[in-house]
Amino acid sequence: MDFLRADISMFLNTLTPKFYVALTGTSSLISGLILIFEWWYFRKYGTSFIEQVSVSHLRPLLGGVDSSSPSNSNTSNGEADSNRQSVSECKVWRNPLNLFRGAEYNRYTWVTGREPLTYYDMNLSAQDHQTFFTCDSDHLRPADAIMQKAWRERNPQARISAAHEALELEDCATAYILLAEEEATTIMEAERLFKQALKAGEGCYRRSQQLQHHGTQYEAQHRRDTNVLVYIKRRLAMCSRKLGRTREAVKMMRDLMKEFPLLSMFNIHENLLESLLELQNYADVQAVLAKYDDISLPKSATICYTAALLKARAVSDKFSPEAASRRGLSTAEMNAVEAIHRAVEFNPHVPKYLLEMKSLILPPEHILKRGDSEAIAYAFFHLQHWKRVEGALNLLHCTWEGMFHEVSVYPKKELPFFILFTAGLCSFTAMLALLTHQFPELMGVFAKAFLSTLFAPLNFIMEKVESILPSSLWHQLTRI
Repeated sequence: MDFLRADISMFLNTLTPKFYVALTGTSSLISGLILIFEWWYFRKYGTSFIEQVSVSHLRPLLGGVDSSSPSNSNTSNGEADSNRQSVSECKVWRNPLNLFRGAEYNRYTWVTGREPLTYYDMNLSAQDHQTFFTCDSDHLRPADAIMQKAWRERNPQARISAAHEALELEDCATAYILLAEEEATTIMEAERLFKQALKAGEGCYRRSQQLQHHGTQYEAQHRRDTNVLVYIKRRLAMCSRKLGRTREAVKMMRDLMKEFPLLSMFNIHENLLESLLELQNYADVQAVLAKYDDISLPKSATICYTAALLKARAVSDKFSPEAASRRGLSTAEMNAVEAIHRAVEFNPHVPKYLLEMKSLILPPEHILKRGDSEAIAYAFFHLQHWKRVEGALNLLHCTWEGMFHEVSVYPKKELPFFILFTAGLCSFTAMLALLTHQFPELMGVFAKAFLSTLFAPLNFIMEKVESILPSSLWHQLTRI
């Protein structure tokens, strides 16, 4: 033990101030390089490299569960809270107002010869279809087994052929859905197929509802049949809206939301808001907003900009920038401007499409919240509603630029812990290097005192071990 103490004391006494300068300088340099790399990785990919490696590679090795892997279960009454939380954290959402491939998107292909949807978008839709319309027990029913393969097909004609093959075996709701979405060339034809799908889907839903408590297999079937039924009813309501039967569409959407209040993943309230705006039923629009414009629920451009439209409607017909600059803004005008600012803060891309500063294209099937794709989808369906309110676009034109930003900062993206930690470590070691260079003797005393304090617990443990072990045994161990 005495030899060890002597060695430690000799080592500390031989350290010169130059050593401490070199040590702290090297540590500061390494920390700075790590900080620069972490910052570059964060700016490019939006996450910390160290954190990603820790979660993706080290955590599974240590027996943890990978939180990034999606759950295979769909929404049921008992799982609503967990699913709502997972959905709210999702960045890419299915467009609630997405068009029909066969009756609408394909028209663009016929005219231009180009595809309106990207492969990435269609691949996300294929994943959605497999999630909503399939389950583990599909192999028990031949038609469902065929449709399970059909949803994975990349070739549209192969999917359509598989749907017809499934219908030859039995009335299959998901087969009707596929044909209505991709083969029907008109909305009326799609509506006819969806009505056939509704008849088949309701029968499956009633049967699975009675058996859902008999085991996990039946419960999965009931979840799948619930998703199918909700999807069919929602698309039927959208068909009614596109065919001009807007009041009928509103009634269908309200009934659907009452029947399945927990299935928020379909965002049916956004379809309802658009239909109510078409009817110019602004009181009901305000009632829907009061229910869904809540801080605990995920925001959307539809929610934010519809709220701004209602506030603007109250003052836009009499709004004048010149008069406002002379007398100041009234309370109602201030509320409207603040609502527009909140909407622009949420998604800064929308005003350029509403003001027709950028040309519109067909909306995608999936949107990135607060991104350009969401702005396109919103403006494509809601531009007419803004034009209908006199002066609303003028008010938007006068007020939106004050809050515009290329990349939205709501909510502000927090820096990962490892970037902050590395920045602190780099700054601390750089300060130590500077102090050691300026005051070598004083910093040497502090360093020796710090190392002595650091080794004090070790010395205490060694003394206890020395008092317990025989001196001869301890002498042999120190010689080794």
